Amino acid sequence: MLSSIKRFLIGRPLKSNELGDQKLNKTKALAILSSDALSSVAYGPEQILLVLMTVGAAAYWYSIPIAIGVLVLLLALILSYRQIIFSYQQGGGAYVVSKRNLGMYPGLVAGGSLLVDYILTVAVSVSAGTDAITSAFPELRPYNVGIAVLFVLFLTVLNLRGVTESASILAYPVYLFVLALFILIGVGLYDIATGHARRTCTPRSARPSPD
Repeated sequence: MLSSIKRFLIGRPLKSNELGDQKLNKTKALAILSSDALSSVAYGPEQILLVLMTVGAAAYWYSIPIAIGVLVLLLALILSYRQIIFSYQQGGGAYVVSKRNLGMYPGLVAGGSLLVDYILTVAVSVSAGTDAITSAFPELRPYNVGIAVLFVLFLTVLNLRGVTESASILAYPVYLFVLALFILIGVGLYDIATGHARRTCTPRSARPSPD
């Protein structure tokens, strides 16, 4: 009974000669590997603005330098990944690269940091997604915790089934989210160009001085 449930949830065991079939094409790989950064795009700006809002409306001005700092960080991350890909063409994560270049203990620190990062990413992403759902459907707000737990269980089972199957399923919401972002940006630019955008101007005297 338990073995049947296990087989249904996570699939059959793979033979060693079947591992080559688990490689991802570029479309699926982009979806599964970029989901971490895209999830930050989904809830990051909102959380930044919420924190700034506690200071005051004038603090919204700081969102611009914060956004520039995030872009610089992403650029550094892209360049670092590019160097690692060319140097470790057989594959190399943070643990492997740190261990080979800095030693075992820095490698363990890098691996442990990734473990904590993955746990926090799931926790924050699921919480933000649940908040978004319950904001759209307020009648579900009393079930916040239950919905979040269901999402965590779903992601757990999905990952246990393997990278290929999880990428095949997650590719749809990932690319749908990217499409929605482009539509959002396009509509916003159109409203600004046609003068239909709602403008909230902060008086110059209320803006924080550079000093």
